[in-house]
Amino acid sequence: MEVLIFQKEAFEEMAAKFSRFSDRVNELLAKQGGKSLNRWMDNQEVCQQLNISPRTLQTLRDNDTLAYSQINHKVFYRPEDVLRIVKPVENRRAGKGS
Repeated sequence: MEVLIFQKEAFEEMAAKFSRFSDRVNELLAKQGGKSLNRWMDNQEVCQQLNISPRTLQTLRDNDTLAYSQINHKVFYRPEDVLRIVKPVENRRAGKGS
Protein backbone atom coordinates (compact mmCIF):
# COMPACT_ATOMS: atom_id res chain seq x y z
CA MET A 1 0.00 0.00 0.00
CA GLU A 2 1.24 3.45 -0.90
CA VAL A 3 0.57 6.43 1.36
CA LEU A 4 0.46 9.92 -0.09
CA ILE A 5 0.81 13.07 1.94
CA PHE A 6 -0.10 16.47 0.56
CA GLN A 7 -0.85 19.89 1.93
CA LYS A 8 -4.25 20.80 3.33
CA GLU A 9 -4.58 23.63 0.81
CA ALA A 10 -4.05 21.26 -2.09
CA PHE A 11 -6.69 18.90 -0.72
CA GLU A 12 -9.18 21.72 -0.21
CA GLU A 13 -8.57 23.01 -3.74
CA MET A 14 -9.09 19.52 -5.16
CA ALA A 15 -12.29 19.06 -3.12
CA ALA A 16 -13.63 22.44 -4.32
CA LYS A 17 -12.90 21.55 -7.96
CA PHE A 18 -14.63 18.22 -7.56
CA SER A 19 -17.62 19.94 -6.01
CA ARG A 20 -17.83 22.38 -8.95
CA PHE A 21 -17.55 19.46 -11.37
CA SER A 22 -20.35 17.61 -9.58
CA ASP A 23 -22.54 20.72 -9.65
CA ARG A 24 -21.90 21.13 -13.39
CA VAL A 25 -22.82 17.49 -14.09
CA ASN A 26 -26.05 17.95 -12.16
CA GLU A 27 -26.83 21.13 -14.14
CA LEU A 28 -26.28 19.29 -17.42
CA LEU A 29 -28.48 16.41 -16.31
CA ALA A 30 -31.23 18.85 -15.33
CA LYS A 31 -31.04 20.47 -18.78
CA GLN A 32 -31.51 17.04 -20.33
CA GLY A 33 -34.95 16.72 -18.80
CA GLY A 34 -33.93 15.00 -15.60
CA LYS A 35 -32.19 12.11 -17.34
CA SER A 36 -29.69 10.47 -15.08
CA LEU A 37 -26.69 8.24 -15.48
CA ASN A 38 -28.35 5.42 -13.53
CA ARG A 39 -30.61 4.71 -16.54
CA TRP A 40 -27.71 3.11 -18.42
CA MET A 41 -27.59 -0.68 -18.54
CA ASP A 42 -24.58 -2.92 -18.00
CA ASN A 43 -23.61 -6.12 -19.86
CA GLN A 44 -25.53 -8.44 -17.56
CA GLU A 45 -28.75 -6.42 -17.82
CA VAL A 46 -28.56 -6.31 -21.62
CA CYS A 47 -27.88 -10.05 -21.87
CA GLN A 48 -30.91 -10.74 -19.67
CA GLN A 49 -33.12 -8.29 -21.56
CA LEU A 50 -32.22 -9.72 -24.97
CA ASN A 51 -31.80 -13.32 -23.76
CA ILE A 52 -28.35 -13.55 -25.33
CA SER A 53 -24.90 -14.69 -24.22
CA PRO A 54 -22.07 -12.30 -23.35
CA ARG A 55 -20.28 -13.43 -26.54
CA THR A 56 -23.30 -12.52 -28.67
CA LEU A 57 -23.39 -9.14 -26.95
CA GLN A 58 -19.71 -8.67 -27.83
CA THR A 59 -20.54 -9.46 -31.47
CA LEU A 60 -23.34 -6.87 -31.45
CA ARG A 61 -20.82 -4.28 -30.24
CA ASP A 62 -18.14 -5.39 -32.70
CA ASN A 63 -20.39 -5.15 -35.76
CA ASP A 64 -21.87 -1.78 -34.64
CA THR A 65 -25.36 -3.20 -34.18
CA LEU A 66 -25.51 -1.92 -30.61
CA ALA A 67 -24.11 1.43 -29.50
CA TYR A 68 -22.28 1.54 -26.19
CA SER A 69 -20.09 3.69 -23.99
CA GLN A 70 -17.10 2.50 -22.03
CA ILE A 71 -15.84 3.97 -18.79
CA ASN A 72 -12.57 2.43 -17.69
CA HIS A 73 -13.20 -1.25 -18.43
CA LYS A 74 -16.96 -1.23 -17.85
CA VAL A 75 -19.38 -1.07 -20.78
CA PHE A 76 -22.76 0.70 -20.61
CA TYR A 77 -25.75 0.83 -22.96
CA ARG A 78 -28.66 3.26 -23.26
CA PRO A 79 -31.99 1.45 -22.78
CA GLU A 80 -33.39 3.02 -25.96
CA ASP A 81 -30.48 1.55 -27.97
CA VAL A 82 -31.15 -1.88 -26.50
CA LEU A 83 -34.86 -1.66 -27.29
CA ARG A 84 -34.05 -0.63 -30.86
CA ILE A 85 -32.31 -3.96 -31.53
CA VAL A 86 -34.85 -6.29 -29.89
CA LYS A 87 -36.56 -7.08 -33.21
CA PRO A 88 -33.34 -7.67 -35.20
CA VAL A 89 -32.05 -10.00 -32.48
CA GLU A 90 -35.35 -11.91 -32.39
CA ASN A 91 -35.37 -12.15 -36.21
CA ARG A 92 -31.81 -13.53 -36.25
CA ARG A 93 -32.72 -16.06 -33.60
CA ALA A 94 -35.73 -17.16 -35.68
CA GLY A 95 -33.50 -17.48 -38.77
CA LYS A 96 -35.12 -14.60 -40.64
CA GLY A 97 -31.94 -12.52 -41.05
CA SER A 98 -31.72 -8.77 -40.41
